[in-house]
Amino acid sequence: MAPDKRGPDVTTDDIDRRYLRMPHTERGMVVGLFGGSFNPPHQGHALVAEIAIRRLGLDQLWWMVTPGNPLKDRNHLAPLAERIALSEAITTDPHIKVTAFEQAFGVSYTANTLARVKARNPNIHFIWIMGADSLQTFHKWQKWKEIARTFPIAVIDRPGATLSYLSSKMAKTFNFARIDEDDARVLWKKTAPAWTFIHGPRSALSSTAIRKAAE
Repeated sequence: MAPDKRGPDVTTDDIDRRYLRMPHTERGMVVGLFGGSFNPPHQGHALVAEIAIRRLGLDQLWWMVTPGNPLKDRNHLAPLAERIALSEAITTDPHIKVTAFEQAFGVSYTANTLARVKARNPNIHFIWIMGADSLQTFHKWQKWKEIARTFPIAVIDRPGATLSYLSSKMAKTFNFARIDEDDARVLWKKTAPAWTFIHGPRSALSSTAIRKAAE
């Protein structure tokens, strides 16, 4: 996710209204926020979600399908409704809640989205979840330092990105806030900025490769 995610061609007419609302939570829950274009979603995404749920001890994981990402090519972006349906098809864990509530916010930056999530859910403990492959470009996101100071962050290992946490601008800037992955289950208790890098099984699948294979 990144700035100005909503494009002029996005419509909500064919999207079930429940996807345009934040999922229901109960006071004190630990909730992971896992956002992306999911164009298309694949088992690599599902693996990241499952690792996050298990290692972070999440009560829920919000699988946030974004309207679009300006850092990526939109010419091949599938309709939002289609990406929601495909996400539902590969996420069988009841902890995972597929949602596209960002669409209801209109044009927005990720930092602003997270600020709203925090304001509307004061009694929930949120963790921002990202694949390690996003670390190298994270500093290009609008207000990326503000994002890091909003919620603790869990970075999940991805193929070819294992060493990103050492070389990325985000990792260097917030090196002081990194906690050992052995303490990942208590990350939610930490005051942001706080982050950890979680190693685990990795999938070589990528949305880009899947789209190219389908051409």
